[in-house]
Amino acid sequence: MIPNRILHPGLAQAMATVGHGDIVLVTDAGFPIPKDANRIDLGFYAGLPDVIDILKMLRKEMFVEAIGFDTAVRDRHPDLYKTFQDIYTGAGAPFLAIPHEELVEVVAPKAKVIIRSGSFNAWANVALTAATDPFAWFNEPDIDILPAYVERRRMMRENVVPELKD
Repeated sequence: MIPNRILHPGLAQAMATVGHGDIVLVTDAGFPIPKDANRIDLGFYAGLPDVIDILKMLRKEMFVEAIGFDTAVRDRHPDLYKTFQDIYTGAGAPFLAIPHEELVEVVAPKAKVIIRSGSFNAWANVALTAATDPFAWFNEPDIDILPAYVERRRMMRENVVPELKD
């Protein structure tokens, strides 16, 4: 076994296919997943595993350039919002407002991977946009670094706490 790595074979295989710009959608137990989706169903009992457990694991396993979820998380579920902030502080990625209907109708059909949890946590559906490691790219002396990489590096170095803007 490899310590601190994904042990679930289907999840490990699915995550190995994720590239820059791909979406990994982590959902609660009731999210309507499209029939043709690359679905990894981790939920095995009410509440297990929770979306939070999955997000914490993914935070260790992938770089993200955006974290999208419904504004209801911030407005109606402040504990969950604070947990999202705790997980993604220093990740170098902003929070993006994505209405639930858009998560279902637009994001889910184009997600590279959809991971369903056993969570009954209200509004706990999160779209992660995969990124590259901003410190691994643009290190040659004769190349201009892209502004987005400069900003992501800054956010990571300064341990910026993401905020959801309307």
